[in-house]
Amino acid sequence: MTTFTDAQIPALTGRTIVVTGANSGIGRAATGMLAAKGAHVVLAVRDLAKGRAAAATMTGDIDVQQLDLADLASVRAFAERSTEPIDVLINNAGLMIPPLGRTADGFELQFGTNHLGHFALTNLLLPRIRGRVVTVSSTGHRTGTIDFDDLNWQRRRYRAFPAYAQSKLANLLFTLELQHRLTEAGSPVIATAAHPGLAATNLLGHLENGQSPLRWLQTNFLGHLAQSEEAGALPVVYAAVADVPGGSYAGPSGFLESRGAPKLVGRSGAARDSALARRLWTVSEELTGVTFPLAAASGEHRSGPPGHGR
Repeated sequence: MTTFTDAQIPALTGRTIVVTGANSGIGRAATGMLAAKGAHVVLAVRDLAKGRAAAATMTGDIDVQQLDLADLASVRAFAERSTEPIDVLINNAGLMIPPLGRTADGFELQFGTNHLGHFALTNLLLPRIRGRVVTVSSTGHRTGTIDFDDLNWQRRRYRAFPAYAQSKLANLLFTLELQHRLTEAGSPVIATAAHPGLAATNLLGHLENGQSPLRWLQTNFLGHLAQSEEAGALPVVYAAVADVPGGSYAGPSGFLESRGAPKLVGRSGAARDSALARRLWTVSEELTGVTFPLAAASGEHRSGPPGHGR
């Protein structure tokens, strides 16, 4: 099997790719790779100034648009502005272990941003998506559980990492059920997922020096072991453009999936639980007011991921 590198990214001229959270980290690195291959890339970012600053460092056809995944009104406004066909949607934006916070709609910040915001965005954009949806998860999903009695951490003492793990498990359950629904609808669109392994990004940038042992760990330990943002972005790009099946999950091929060239990887038993995925989907529809928009066997979408057959 040929190792997937940026040299294996196909020509993407004429393709439109939307990347959430693309002003930094994995999203910025993925955007740079995709734009360099000719794609029209939309940076969907919360902070327009930071998005424009990131775009200025890249070469290619790049558009910056405002999107706050922690505000469903912003998600709806972005979807209403997005009237052109989209070949790939990359649900990349995410928060990792911040202090307890709430979204504009009252959801726990990590669950609301990492899962519910992307759930709503994907379903609102789906009538215009013609290739695939890629959702970025984490190896942290393996410790995650979905607590339907307290999804928003209102009854329990808040613990940031379990809340993060819940949101990352939700990302994979979303991908599982989305692929099931796309297949049942007869749509050629596919849903995939990816994780970057251990990558040197600013995901823990909200922690001040000395505020948390995790900040010390990132500075003094993880920084020496982590791969670059570009290497961490490769599994995401692989899931977006390579010839992989619907429902697949990509990650690094090295030790404990922490680094290395991308390949298809496994996931926890909970992340493969179709009943759990259906239940989460139903609850997510109730919480967001957004539902799956495709009629069965509509066949209206054009097939094929960019540059490859299915």
